[in-house]
Amino acid sequence: MVDIGTGLVAIGAGIALAGSALATGWAETNIGTAAIGAMAEKEELFGKGLILTVIPESIVIFGLVVSILIIGLAQH
Repeated sequence: MVDIGTGLVAIGAGIALAGSALATGWAETNIGTAAIGAMAEKEELFGKGLILTVIPESIVIFGLVVSILIIGLAQH
């Protein structure tokens, strides 16, 4: 049987990862919309738009690292 503390740690790690994933989706939506609008006017902005769309993916990586740290600290 798992105690309540372990379950709360798992919920906290899940919230950290889910929150970062939702924030990334929201950021990519706004950046992608602006990038498509800019590319409609100037096609040479494709590279910059692509790079700016990919940058928010680091937020999910940070969320994953935080959830791994939360789980790792709970095991001690």
